[in-house]
Amino acid sequence: MRKLLSVIFVATCYTIACEQAPKADKATITEAQTVQPGTGNAYLPDTAASRVEWVGTKPTGKHHGILKLAGGALYAQDSTITGGQFIINMNSLQDVDLAPDTAMQHKLENELKGQMFFDVKKYPRATFEITRVTPFQPAVGDLPTLKNATHTINGNLTLKDATKNISFPAIISFSKHRIRAVANFNIDRTQWGISYRADKSLQDKLINSQVNISFDISATR
Repeated sequence: MRKLLSVIFVATCYTIACEQAPKADKATITEAQTVQPGTGNAYLPDTAASRVEWVGTKPTGKHHGILKLAGGALYAQDSTITGGQFIINMNSLQDVDLAPDTAMQHKLENELKGQMFFDVKKYPRATFEITRVTPFQPAVGDLPTLKNATHTINGNLTLKDATKNISFPAIISFSKHRIRAVANFNIDRTQWGISYRADKSLQDKLINSQVNISFDISATR
């Protein structure tokens, strides 16, 4: 029966053009790592200018939206990032594509903020703590989606009560009083226990476990 459902799901995807996560680098996910205190100058994120965006997909379409930073700090010695932490305000989660239909927009936002997903009443913040930043060196035969990547960022991402270390390529640039970091990658939400409607046997009720995350963060001192 399960095999039959899988066949039906694949056939359905071909029929209605299953939406997949946007093409992006896949973040490597491992167990949480030790976080060392950052050294050097402190750069504070510009929460107004910085942006974090997400894209979620399902067989019948996709939704995209934004999240806002609540604070944090980035530490750097010369042109080397030594550590840092970013705090994400989960109550700021907003859908963008449904803006013309406010009723549907609010319905989706409430669902994502609810217990089946991020449970923002209980977990109002998510955190990303940097564990290592190294010059980007692609593996042999690896063609990263992010063009002109300069660094690989490793950090502990905490969502709800789960923490995992993720690694992804990024473009990091330094100026006199500013650091800018840009990245675009996909992560598997089920690694943080967010598995609602992730079973592919649900067919058109499926919500893809791969979620696209992109950010453009500026921090100044």
